[in-house]
Order: sequence, then C-alpha cells, then structure tokens
Amino acid sequence: MESRVNPIAGTGDGAVAGARSAIDNSPEIRHDWSLEEIQALFDLPFNDLLFRAASVHRRHFDPNRIQISRLLSIKTGKCPEDCKYCPQSAHNDTGVEREDLLPVEAVLEAARAARESGATRFCMGAAWRGPADKDFDQGLRMVEGVKARGRETCASLGLLDGDQAHKLKDAGLDYYNHNIDTSPEKYGDIISTRTFDDRIETLGHVRDAGLKVCCGGIVGMGEGTVDRVRMLQTLVNMPRHPESVPVNLLIKVPGAPLEEASEVDPFDFVRVIAVARILMPASHVRLSAGRQSMSDEMQALCMFAGANSMFCGERLLTAGNPSPDSDRSLFGRLGLRPEGM
Repeated sequence: MESRVNPIAGTGDGAVAGARSAIDNSPEIRHDWSLEEIQALFDLPFNDLLFRAASVHRRHFDPNRIQISRLLSIKTGKCPEDCKYCPQSAHNDTGVEREDLLPVEAVLEAARAARESGATRFCMGAAWRGPADKDFDQGLRMVEGVKARGRETCASLGLLDGDQAHKLKDAGLDYYNHNIDTSPEKYGDIISTRTFDDRIETLGHVRDAGLKVCCGGIVGMGEGTVDRVRMLQTLVNMPRHPESVPVNLLIKVPGAPLEEASEVDPFDFVRVIAVARILMPASHVRLSAGRQSMSDEMQALCMFAGANSMFCGERLLTAGNPSPDSDRSLFGRLGLRPEGM
C-alpha cells in the first residue's frame, strides 16, 4: 500500500505552510496552480481536507444533488491502442470479443432506456484510435438522434481533428470525453501508441469547436503521489477547467498488463476526489470506473468530498458497475436526489 510521501525536493514545513497560505488567500477559480500548492492540499490532515472540499462544493452546488450519466459501448474490442489498463486493447488478451459499430436505432433505444432510468446525460464510447469517415458519419447520426430525444450528449471517440470536432458540435454534441489518464511523466509507461501531447491536441480541437470537455484520469496504475499532483495540475491549469472531471479507480482486468497493480488506499482515492473538487470548484467531479469494488462508505466519503456525478447502469463499456437498485438504495440512505428529478 503506497504511503503518502512529499515528492517535492527541498520542500519543508515552512514551504508547505507558505503554499497553504497562498491557497487560503487566492480566488477559487484559478488556472495557475503550482506543484507545491497542490501537494500542500494532499498533505493536509484528512479531516481538514474533506472540510475544505465540502465547503467549496457547497458554494457551487447543491450538496444533496448528483448528476447521473449512462455510458454505452457503441463499438467494442480490438482497439489498436496499447493502453495497459484496457480490456478492449488488441494488445491485451482479456477475452473481450470485437463487436462492430452498433446500428443507430439500437443506440437510440439505449438512450431512451437511460432517460427512463433518470440519466440526464447519455455517453457513447468507441474502442478505436480515432473514427474513420464511415463510422464517424454514423456516430453523427447517433448524436443527432440522442439530442433530439432531449438528453445531454457525450461521446468518447478517440483522437479528433478540428473538422471532426466542429461536425460533432453541429450534430448536437454537448460533451466530449478524452481523459489524460495520468501525469505527463507517467503517461509513456501506460501507453506507447499515442503521446500525451496527442491527447492535449484533441482537447484543444474540442474546446475550439465550442464543446464542453469531459477529462480526468485513473488512480491505481502504479503512479506515485507526484503523478496524481501533476495530473490534477494539468487539468486545473487548462485555459478552462473541464466541465466534467471523471476520476476512475483502476479496474484490474485479467489479461491486461496492470492486472497485478497494487491496491489503492481508499483514503488516498478520496483525497484525489477532494483535491479535484478544491481545484475545480465549478466542475462536476464524477465518481467513475471502479465503483463495484468500493464500499458504500467509501462512495459516501467521495460524495462528501465533492463528487457530484456518477455513471449508473450495470455496465461501463465492458466492465461491471453497481446495479441501479443498489445505487437507488445508496442515494436514499444518503438523502441524495438525481439532478433533473
């Protein structure tokens, strides 16, 4: 189990105290966070960090509301990328079978079911490096159809160019998901078929097209605390904060290179949620993959720390997820109400 060691060389108690003082006296919405300032948040006593995160959350959101999204795999398996965590990579022997791009009507039926279950956002994910022209045209029809049914739309289609991003915007897409996964320094250890800069370039095209950004990362891939600091620093110092910030707990998939990754201390995961909330006060922070392995108590701590969005439904692409009945029970016990209801 990883211990939380301050990774900043030459940083002593006085420097950390100075960083905390700078945080306390700065405006909430910022894009110039230093490594030392973010590390100082991670170093806070757990109760102090949660109090600060919950206070920030209450200034920007109703703390008893949660945004619900549904995620559908519209094209599954045999992705050419070599992400070490992914069950859908063609490089990983995980038993996931290739499935072609779904018909438009099948996606629209899934969107209808998502709406009836209380989801306000319908997300479509495709396992490929980036969309080919024929597939992209079909994806545009999916976006148009879901949008026409009154749901927020989100797509995760891999690397985009500027023209594709604008076409998605014209089709009615609201959000584009493109996670940075981890720190710039750790990225090459996880993925070799694309670069961190490739991800940042696509995010730039998405922003330029006027789309909202859904961008976060994964905790538990063998990264150190400094990588978590750098990942969040990359997100918060973007020209605009991502409107949606998914924080994923690694799902250790048999056959994927990270299946033997060390367990994450639940308190360390909650710290990531809390720091993300403080850094990006007006963003939805989403408790994403990995919930099936979390206790109700851990999820409740995440929500107290500022997580106010969640994927619901039995499946997240190819992975399991808590059942809708389980989530409804948890929401009832915590007094949470889905947004839009």
